[in-house]
Amino acid sequence: MIRLHHVPQSRSFRILWLLEELGLSYEVVEHSFFDKSLRGPDYLALSPAGRVPALEIDGRALFESGAITQYLCETRGALQGAACERPDWLEWLHFAETIAAHVANLTQQHVVLREDWMRSPTAMRLEAARLLKTLEVVERGLSADFILPSGFSAVDISASYGALVGARFVQLDGLPQLRSWLARLAERPAFGRALARDGVSQIYTRDFYPAPELKNG
Repeated sequence: MIRLHHVPQSRSFRILWLLEELGLSYEVVEHSFFDKSLRGPDYLALSPAGRVPALEIDGRALFESGAITQYLCETRGALQGAACERPDWLEWLHFAETIAAHVANLTQQHVVLREDWMRSPTAMRLEAARLLKTLEVVERGLSADFILPSGFSAVDISASYGALVGARFVQLDGLPQLRSWLARLAERPAFGRALARDGVSQIYTRDFYPAPELKNG
């Protein structure tokens, strides 16, 4: 049995969606960022940094999103693109983590740090600008319906998470190719099934979290 350790709305959604696209049988163990379930010794034995996702599979545990994605695609033989696209597939797989890092930093500032005095308006504005720059890279890379010319692959899942959640922090109005791409992805049956299994929202309670305006004087 494949077992996914998951927090709703987090990066582990990418693995949830990938499992659905691959048509694999799996179970979900849901955790929360707001209790101690990710800090207990049993979970730390699976994911030493106390993060999600962690995937129990083939008699062991994996705890990095990119590694999990690559392992699933290689061992289950799907969603890797054409052989000639291998360098691009790998590059986009790891660029997805660059996008997600800015999303994580914005989530920390806007959501996790609950009091205004804990937050840095400068960091919030800077991270929003950096996130938008990474999404502009995706916009320029979308010369076809999906990231790779051969069609839908796992890197569409990996990179789109940063855009889906990133839309809570930056406006996507100037990125028409990216917006069309997200709409196509949302129409995929596996995406709908993953969304249904994602669980009750724990992290984001607002549709949009604007960067604070600079104060004059």
